[in-house]
Amino acid sequence: MSNREGNLEAPTRHPLDWKSDDFSSEASLNKELERIFDICHGCRRCVSLCGTFPTLFDLVDESPTMEVDGVDKKDYWKAIDQCYLCDMCYMSKCPYTPPHAWNVDFPHLMLRAKAFKFQKGEVSFRDKLLSNTDALGKLAGIPVVTQTVNAVNRTEIARGLLEDTLQVDRKAWLPEFATKKFVSGAAVSKDWPVRDGTLTQGKVAVYSTCYVNYNEPGIGHDLLAILDHNEIPYVMVTKEACCGMPRLEQGDLKGVEEKKKINIPQLAKLARDGYAILTPVPSCTLMYKQEIPLMFPEDAEAQLVKEAMWDPFEYFISRNRDGLLKKDFKQELGQVSYHIPCHSRVQNVGRKTADMLQLVPGTTLNIVERCSGHAGTFGVKKEFHAVAMKIGKPVFKAMANKDPDYISSDCALAGHHIEQGMEEAGSKRAELAHPLALLRKAYGI
Repeated sequence: MSNREGNLEAPTRHPLDWKSDDFSSEASLNKELERIFDICHGCRRCVSLCGTFPTLFDLVDESPTMEVDGVDKKDYWKAIDQCYLCDMCYMSKCPYTPPHAWNVDFPHLMLRAKAFKFQKGEVSFRDKLLSNTDALGKLAGIPVVTQTVNAVNRTEIARGLLEDTLQVDRKAWLPEFATKKFVSGAAVSKDWPVRDGTLTQGKVAVYSTCYVNYNEPGIGHDLLAILDHNEIPYVMVTKEACCGMPRLEQGDLKGVEEKKKINIPQLAKLARDGYAILTPVPSCTLMYKQEIPLMFPEDAEAQLVKEAMWDPFEYFISRNRDGLLKKDFKQELGQVSYHIPCHSRVQNVGRKTADMLQLVPGTTLNIVERCSGHAGTFGVKKEFHAVAMKIGKPVFKAMANKDPDYISSDCALAGHHIEQGMEEAGSKRAELAHPLALLRKAYGI
């Protein structure tokens, strides 16, 4: 097969050699950027995915040579800064991913560039603050503090000041802090009888994630209620730190390593003890299934955690295949517009949330499989919020189709972003509910 015929094999990821001298070499980075940008310029299949590729192609088309060699390397950053590491170019569009000889891994090239920028100290205070979820989360659980912060952030004056000082767009939806954290530090467990057999017949450890713990604990309570209803024994990971995805998005790879040193030993112990580890936020699941194992390919514990990590609906559907899932649903869900987040799609587990919700009688799904544009902290930044809303516009329109009773996404941030976009378009009439909340409602628990 010639290089230009593309790759017909499943894409595979190479380990990230982030500690090598070559990885942090500016000359080597620029050489690889030019090489892959030239391939992308000749292909252009990803032009509709995000702002990165149109920005790159405009730079090329407006250059003196109308080729990549005519673009000033300083202008590369205009394209790089548009990337929010959704991974969709790699997983759904690119015909030149490994094992193709051209070896194009665009997301990890962008990650390398962001890591270079971070090492040079060219990351703003705002970006470092937004990525430090553990520090921000310390506000959660202090009622007077959280109530005050939440109330202030709802005012136009405060949002204006936040925009002026930290460049957080005043129009962007921001999560509130919970007055009571999901995991307060005490051990939590439910000891239903453990059955012998496959992992889905056994026991679960819940890694709550920063967002569920500090911002929307209801998502975690919905998950526990479903586990209880299905008589699945569980324990909570009570001393967890952030998974590291916000640090990864900033190129702070040493920061990811710091979080890994806290989380992997205790998660690996749970994996060795036979627990399936469930994470209710797709980006966190992806960190343990892909990014951390690729950053630390020789770390046996990281690989063990990778194998034990499950998306909740992936777990429920596997349990259903084993004949162990309860399907005693009490309530129909009606018309549901369901959005599949990018970080769920790239895990290659299929449409497990949709498969689960379709088991509920009287439920019809309108499945939307396209990026919402929010992408972690990207959508709240002043310089990118309008771009995020533009990227999400086709999703907002598609989610409004068929007059849904509910709109839903496994990614809570994407869900709120979609809700905001639908409201601004004048099409929001449905209730926003996380898929776990919908499943709990269907069970009537």
